[in-house]
Amino acid sequence: MGEFELLAKLREHLPPNDPRVRLGSGDDAAVTVPGAATATSVDAIVDGVHFRRGETTPRLIGRKALATALSDLAAMGAEPGEAYVVLGAPPDLGEEEFFALLDGLLELARETETTLAGGDVTRAPALTLAVTVVGHARRPDELVPRGGAEPGDLLVLTGEIGGAAAGRLLLDDPGLADAVAESTAERLRARQLDPRPRLRSGRALAEAGARALIDLSDGLAGDARHVAEAGGVALRIDSASLPLAKGVAEIAAAVGRDPHELAVSGGEDYELLAALPPQLLTEASARIGEAAETTLTPIGKVEPGTGVEIRLPGGGLLEVRGYDHFQGP
Repeated sequence: MGEFELLAKLREHLPPNDPRVRLGSGDDAAVTVPGAATATSVDAIVDGVHFRRGETTPRLIGRKALATALSDLAAMGAEPGEAYVVLGAPPDLGEEEFFALLDGLLELARETETTLAGGDVTRAPALTLAVTVVGHARRPDELVPRGGAEPGDLLVLTGEIGGAAAGRLLLDDPGLADAVAESTAERLRARQLDPRPRLRSGRALAEAGARALIDLSDGLAGDARHVAEAGGVALRIDSASLPLAKGVAEIAAAVGRDPHELAVSGGEDYELLAALPPQLLTEASARIGEAAETTLTPIGKVEPGTGVEIRLPGGGLLEVRGYDHFQGP
């Protein structure tokens, strides 16, 4: 099938446009009528870096491509709107695999009320999906930056961390599954292969008055540093308060690593780290509960100064820096 026939068949699978989209896929550009403020982000996943075709399914690859991009909107407290997908297809990508990728994208788009409004298809040496997402808010000040933390703020974390890193270890070495129940191993692998963007939680934290927000794509240690640097503040985190995913301790022990070190240095949990005034914790927790998406845990505080400290129960510091795509973990 040629490029143009493939694009025509792709458009046949797309649902009707959202009312904000006046002109969607099929023209030279999409035409939208946005709200008062928009947030736009671009994210990409590449075979051999963010996933491996031999260990997952095309449907889950499609879901992960959209999920990782939408997580950036969650980190702004934005309402999801439109997505634009560029597919780089290797020579061995068959038509069946292509449409399974599309099914995964469309599945998560429906779950998150996101409109696939356009994109492109090109040949590439490795399977690549680059996704641009646009989110919306009624006013610019409803969108939460990463640089707004102030001394005295609480640090709170949605959900659990370490699951994706443990899942990566399980995928690399299936024998590690003996360390945990099979149901636990399955959940850990799913955290790596099928992440969930915390969109409802992001909006809940924004509505509750969060002053800073970031999603944990590169690990708590690395992403907390981004919050500290952007706000010109210091972040102090208590490792004993960190909500580790079930099975992380056992997998870490099996490979000779500290579970807290694994959890804070491993990326792709896609939970949200927020800074908010202490008096707003009750409201934020209530709004997170109403969102029915995850939990909220206080893990530390914001202080004057610079940098990030993650304190161990005995008073020492956990020396980690998160994940860097060019330097590794």
